[in-house]
Amino acid sequence: MLQNIRDKSQGLIAKAIIGLIVILMAFTGFEAIFNSVNNDQTAAEVNGEEITIPEVNQAVEMQRRQLAQQLGPNFDSSMLDDGLLRESAVNGLIDRMLLLQGAQASGFAFSEQALDQLIVQTPEFQVNGVFDPARFDQTIAQMGYGRLQFRDMLKKEMLVAQLRAGVSGTSFVTEEDIRAFAALERQTRDFAVRTVKATKEGVDVSDDEVNAFYDKNASRFMSPEQVVIEYVELKKQAFVDEADVSEDDLQALYQREIANLAERRRAAHILIEVNDQESDAQAKARIEELRKRIDAGEDFAALAKEASQDQGSASEGGDLGFAGPGVYDPAFEKALYALDQNGVSEPVKTAYGWHLIKLLGVQSADVPTFESLKAKLTEELKAQQADSRFLEASKTLESSAFESSDLAQPAEEMGLKVQTSAPFGREGGEGLTANRQIAQAAFSQEVLEERANSQLIELDPETSIVLRVKEHLVPKQLPLAEVADQIRLQLSQQKASEKAKAEGEKYIADARNGGSSTGNASDWQVIEAANRNQEGVDPAVLQQAFRMAKPEDGQNEYAGIALNDGDFAIIRLDGVNSQATELSEEDLANYRRFLASRVGQQDFLAFRQQLREQADIERR
Repeated sequence: MLQNIRDKSQGLIAKAIIGLIVILMAFTGFEAIFNSVNNDQTAAEVNGEEITIPEVNQAVEMQRRQLAQQLGPNFDSSMLDDGLLRESAVNGLIDRMLLLQGAQASGFAFSEQALDQLIVQTPEFQVNGVFDPARFDQTIAQMGYGRLQFRDMLKKEMLVAQLRAGVSGTSFVTEEDIRAFAALERQTRDFAVRTVKATKEGVDVSDDEVNAFYDKNASRFMSPEQVVIEYVELKKQAFVDEADVSEDDLQALYQREIANLAERRRAAHILIEVNDQESDAQAKARIEELRKRIDAGEDFAALAKEASQDQGSASEGGDLGFAGPGVYDPAFEKALYALDQNGVSEPVKTAYGWHLIKLLGVQSADVPTFESLKAKLTEELKAQQADSRFLEASKTLESSAFESSDLAQPAEEMGLKVQTSAPFGREGGEGLTANRQIAQAAFSQEVLEERANSQLIELDPETSIVLRVKEHLVPKQLPLAEVADQIRLQLSQQKASEKAKAEGEKYIADARNGGSSTGNASDWQVIEAANRNQEGVDPAVLQQAFRMAKPEDGQNEYAGIALNDGDFAIIRLDGVNSQATELSEEDLANYRRFLASRVGQQDFLAFRQQLREQADIERR
């Protein structure tokens, strides 16, 4: 039942849909997630269900985009192994299908009423805190879905979420486990660190070494493949600026606007479902009996809590909050709008079952003045005109570009300017060429190899372009003279790091063998009673210090670790401090939640692995 449309969310499931929408819209560029596919394009089968090649390709592309977003300017797609990406994508799709099959086999279900409630409560589908059907259709259309497709996808995601919660939520830990973990967590350590610097002093790199490295790694020293493109850009804003609206048009739109305003009604209901366990006649008999109890003076809210099978609203006394026309089932809405304040309907039949409906309140529509809406209406009419003219111009540009051998003719016909980009590679460049669609089109076979104009590319709802390749800069071997300094620097850093490591390991070996040389005290950074999150200590050093075995009485333990900057750290562990500390009830609860969550994650991973082991998986 579409209900509980008040501005609130409920738990992890409500957050999951928001996160799902954000992820889909961010990583797919408002493209469809699932494309229609041929039955013979099968990448894998999981217990007889197919995973298609287009689905795998889409998952690979999503991984690329995610990496590009995470790494930003440091992203270099040439370092990615396409085989590994594809393997990862296939494994991810297999896991998802196994989990969905597992959820269905375990009897998990997500009802149509729960889907309705989830959709209605999702902020992405609301206007001013209220579910808006037009906003819903617009948002899912941007993601490439129709209503039925979106509901099917969402239902599957919720089933997997239920399975994850069901498996993870059954985990528990004992108080003994908690206290043992707390003792380890609160343990401190006394240690000292001595850093052997990776200095380039005394490090020589010969020309022969540079030449040998260059010859061995020649493929690493290539100029990047790049293109320079020409393009014409069509902006919707130009048509907005040219739009002209009359006073009559504004008045007509104003009248339509206020005609659509309607009062909102706050409803409560009691639902008895019709299902496999209860027939239509049985459900109707139960709802009629509840109507008699209300007529006899029993409280509607109390009966809703007792008997209503709409779990989302029963705990609230059946309260569904305020809603306007178009939200509820037509039969439900008709009965609701026929009621007076605090009135209770006769039994009402919908697709969900039998209802009793009570009107809790009415909000009258506030009709704004023409002057208060004039600026908004003007903007809306201009936008409508611009949308129409922009769409028409986009079609004209696409047709003209298709028929032309260059962009000069389409640009002249439409009063546009042919622009030229800076060189950029397959991962894109800066500004306009940072858009993934630009790089994909520029490096497509049709545009790059056949030198044709591209199809119309919609960068966003406000901008479309057509492009062609002006110049293709193929990769070339960079001469040794151009990269010799880079190689020399790399080799000198490598040698300095190796020298520092050798010196550090020699010191550790001497110390373990009873050597008396400890160096100057000032060479050591002493840290006493350090905890696992100690500030001011290199995280790699701190992690290594807590991995070391407890030293014997009067002795020290030694270990070493190479640091990211090439230096080598020698760690001397002096002591391990374990104290018996009292744990408050709050501490116990916090540790219990943390450990149960971690155990739950491990249980879920084990469950997923079991599904894999028991499944019939065939890769093509």
